[in-house]
Amino acid sequence: MPRVVVLDYGSGNLRSVERAVERAGADVEVTADPRTALEADGLVVPGVGAFAACMRGLLAVGGEKIIGTRLAGGRPVLGICVGMQILFERGVEHGEATEGAGEWPGTVERLHAGILPHMGWNTVRPPADSVLFAGIEPDERFYFVHSYAARDWELVSGLAGQQPKVTWAEHGEDFVAAVENGPLWATQFHPEKSGDAGARLLRNWLGTL
Repeated sequence: MPRVVVLDYGSGNLRSVERAVERAGADVEVTADPRTALEADGLVVPGVGAFAACMRGLLAVGGEKIIGTRLAGGRPVLGICVGMQILFERGVEHGEATEGAGEWPGTVERLHAGILPHMGWNTVRPPADSVLFAGIEPDERFYFVHSYAARDWELVSGLAGQQPKVTWAEHGEDFVAAVENGPLWATQFHPEKSGDAGARLLRNWLGTL
């Protein structure tokens, strides 16, 4: 059974993520202890709320260093919702830019949509060779709660020399819904709130550890 750490940096649905990953088949610990987080088979970085607040929490526990060190060693990381957004270079909220963890180029910005937040169930468009969405029907829906997202994808050659697999969704405009980039995967939606499809997705991720 793989050992997974859910990074506790003061943000995110820690317990719901913990339970979902446990049900998917992992031994899960919620902690910010660097050694435990570095030694685990997988690291989950959840996140809800504002980009700037999440980055403050991440920096306070050295989370960006934990993520960077794991990725440098090819060790898997899964970001969820704002835990995905903070992997980009910057986030812009209310006209103010905040530096992100910088694992991916690009900016997280407010969606151009008539209704925000984007809250509820939506389909996604994964690439045909996606491992994250393997075995999941094309019309499956995932649960989103957000007003901001990466609206463009800039990285051509990803981690471990592999071309990133980018999944898209639409709410007012196209945005990045998920990424598979070597050991770094992330979803803008909440797999822990996405029923059977979310559970299958988490099992797919655990199967790579």
